[in-house]
Amino acid sequence: MKKSRFTESQIVAILKEGEAGVGISELARKHGISRATYFNWRSKYSGVTVSELKRMKELELENAKLKRMYAELALENAAIKDLLSRKL
Repeated sequence: MKKSRFTESQIVAILKEGEAGVGISELARKHGISRATYFNWRSKYSGVTVSELKRMKELELENAKLKRMYAELALENAAIKDLLSRKL
């Protein structure tokens, strides 16, 4: 997936400019984005602050780590059950 030129905090700042009353066409020209990009960002980041974004990113990383841990433990559990069923 292509990485954005803009950080999430920059995106939030651009959206705040739009909420302040700057025209969408002017914003798009100023920052070098398309109108569609602006509306995609607005649907994704609308009403979110930078601190909330940081916390959300931390939670996503923690969730991914926990999912990996669970997958490893589930695999070990299945292997142990398979071994035990063969011995009996």
